[in-house]
Amino acid sequence: MLYIGVDLGTSAVKLLLMDASGEIKKIVSKEYPLYFPHPGWSEQKPEDWFTQTMEGLKELLAECDKSQVAGISFGGQMHGLVVLDEKDEVIRPAILWNDGRTTEECDFLNNVIGKDKLSEYTANISFTGFTAPKILWMKNKEPENFARIAKIMLPKDYIAYKLTGIHCTDVSDASGMLVFDVKNRCWSKEMLDICGISESQMAKVYESYESVGCVLPEIAAELGIPETTKVAAGAGDNAAAAVGTGTVGDGQCNISLGTSGTVFISSEKFGVDKNNALHAFAHADGHYHLMGCMLSAASCNKWWMDEIIGTTDYAAEQKQIEKLGENHVYFLPYLMGERSPHNDPNARATFIGMTMDTTRADMTQAVLEGVAFALRDSLEVARSLGIPIERTKICGGGAKSPLWKKIIANVLNIKVDVLANEEGPSMGGAMLAAVACGEYANVEEAAAKIVKVVDTVEPEPELAAKYEARYQQFRQIYPACKPIFGLIQ
Repeated sequence: MLYIGVDLGTSAVKLLLMDASGEIKKIVSKEYPLYFPHPGWSEQKPEDWFTQTMEGLKELLAECDKSQVAGISFGGQMHGLVVLDEKDEVIRPAILWNDGRTTEECDFLNNVIGKDKLSEYTANISFTGFTAPKILWMKNKEPENFARIAKIMLPKDYIAYKLTGIHCTDVSDASGMLVFDVKNRCWSKEMLDICGISESQMAKVYESYESVGCVLPEIAAELGIPETTKVAAGAGDNAAAAVGTGTVGDGQCNISLGTSGTVFISSEKFGVDKNNALHAFAHADGHYHLMGCMLSAASCNKWWMDEIIGTTDYAAEQKQIEKLGENHVYFLPYLMGERSPHNDPNARATFIGMTMDTTRADMTQAVLEGVAFALRDSLEVARSLGIPIERTKICGGGAKSPLWKKIIANVLNIKVDVLANEEGPSMGGAMLAAVACGEYANVEEAAAKIVKVVDTVEPEPELAAKYEARYQQFRQIYPACKPIFGLIQ
């Protein structure tokens, strides 16, 4: 049988077709516009997502035996607000995860309702990207649109609705809304009341690997697939990527070194750190996970290479780096503020420690190390909860650099496993579809049989010790600079 994974990203939808053994048969990508109607705003039209998803599905299936298609599922950009009226028509463009308009609403939630209450209700505190402050923004700034809301859902869930006619979401994606009781895997009545909405306006919640139904007859006819094709609820992009990298079960870790960076730690037990420095979400495997998210990771290196030193030959620049663990230059990688663990939108990127003999290679090295140090900040929070982490998987564009992987292995002092494929959310979505169709008994079994480690980067004791000393210096820089960041906006 064949399974489809749909990764609904911010710039494009990526569709993957795999067989029952996990072999990838084809990958298709379709772009759609991103709109910035005001400074700091970020929106997309849900109709564009569906149009391009359907076009992508047709291209994906053009050369296969369509009768073998058994299931479809998703990974998707999280936190976006999609609102439908009583006729299930989109009321306004979706407000995305990277939209910054909700500062006032976040202040209200964190400081008036209170972070302790938010953590009690949802296991998290408010960030501008989360969904609850967007709902409050609509209530405050667009009351006429707010009054028309019949259904609230997340980006990938709109695609699931268009394919099945069912209003659904999953536990992992719902966890990032700030209206979901993560521990008990249900909507939080207190948060619904605070936002001025009812549970009837929310989609039904499923586990990520559960089938929500089959494709509509008209969809099946248009795509040429069986009407028995199941649609599984899917997962938020990070949880779907974790499934795709086999980061399921207790104590598994994955580092995503993409535009942003994440440290994703799966756990069988629910847990929250006392400062809410990490997100505590439900996982797509039926359990839970902690996640540290830094807003600028591989994008720091891209900025440094493209905008500052003006080169596209990243590998050539890294070849000049020779003395790991001995760099006196430090870089704070906060080009867009920072989320985990500081939750400080005013934080800024900073070089410190330059002298007259500082070289271009030293600066490049500092950027790579700064991202690694910031990833370790999140790892240390997890360790403070008693979670032992001895190894991690790694994915994302930055993971293509052997040097960067070596730096990360030694800064974090853990083994770094490299995977045969790094398709992330689309692969995870296809795996969830396979579980929903009974191809595998559960997500852990699917991961064990499909995900293959092809290399491991081991930390070197002497180098790890050097980086330990450097990290202890790095972690003092942000607290020293924090009072200044607030003055230079």
